[in-house]
Amino acid sequence: MSTAVPSPTISVVICVYTEDRWEDILAAVASVRAQSRPALETLLVVDHNEALLDRLLKEYEELPDVRVSANAGPRGLSAGRNTGIAASRGEVVAFLDDDAVAERDWLAHFAAGYADPAVMAVGGRTEPVWASGRRPAWFPEEFDWVVGCTYRGLPPGRVRVRNVLGGNASFRREAFDAAGGFATGIGRDGDKRPLGCEETELCIRLARARPDAVLLIDDRAVIHHRVPEPREHFGYFRTRTYAEGLSKALVARSVGAGKGLESERRYATRVLPAGVVRGLRDAVLARPGGAGRAGAIVAGVLTAAGGYVVGSVRARRGGAAFAVAPVEEGGHG
Repeated sequence: MSTAVPSPTISVVICVYTEDRWEDILAAVASVRAQSRPALETLLVVDHNEALLDRLLKEYEELPDVRVSANAGPRGLSAGRNTGIAASRGEVVAFLDDDAVAERDWLAHFAAGYADPAVMAVGGRTEPVWASGRRPAWFPEEFDWVVGCTYRGLPPGRVRVRNVLGGNASFRREAFDAAGGFATGIGRDGDKRPLGCEETELCIRLARARPDAVLLIDDRAVIHHRVPEPREHFGYFRTRTYAEGLSKALVARSVGAGKGLESERRYATRVLPAGVVRGLRDAVLARPGGAGRAGAIVAGVLTAAGGYVVGSVRARRGGAAFAVAPVEEGGHG
């Protein structure tokens, strides 16, 4: 039986890339600095944007608990996160999206999860903040991952999972020592095609390196994530689900389809059919958006499947690749 360990120090990494999100970035940092359980430090990693880097250095030059640095690797979210991990000093490294704000007890719930020394990662719940003020009637909750949020089908409470979701997650430092950092070439790169799955790939790699590792999601560790207006449209939904298929093909190529698609099989065979039935029932009862949600689920599945097929062919031909590098020793001691 595991024995409890002292509450760990936590560094928070926020990766940023555009001045268009200036107010969001300030709000994200402020939410970390207002935590009931203080972070050791907040690290802002700027992705190849000199103007933003200079502006943030000036903004936070008098706050010793906020550190600003440039992404030391190739452009993209994965290399930015790796830069933050290397520079961080905490025993746990948490990640927060640059367009999200954390609730006051976010880090307290993360820290509680690490009372068990077998726990290597703790994620939280991400709620959408729709630009229009309300969820589009056609947008199914089962596909909230499209906008970077927790989706219907994840179990409630504090539960063991295969992988955490990267915009609201934390890892024990030993996780990176054991498995390396985030893979580059698979995650997001600014405004290019919205690929993802880098945290899924890392978590599966971690489970292989440390078979005893426990990964948790605690739905009390809540952040609120802004969904900009363009992402409320079906065009983005279709683009993002296709990109997810491409990314899942890379993950399956890396870790095998058994592990790479384990959770997705349950999601596709149980969660999504139930969502279609719910949408059709709402349509019969003349509730708004029911038919649209059922149709969106079907369209999302087909588009993701198409992306997976294309991604699999590319991967077999060697046209798509990503690299995993060990995280360099940085500021931790």
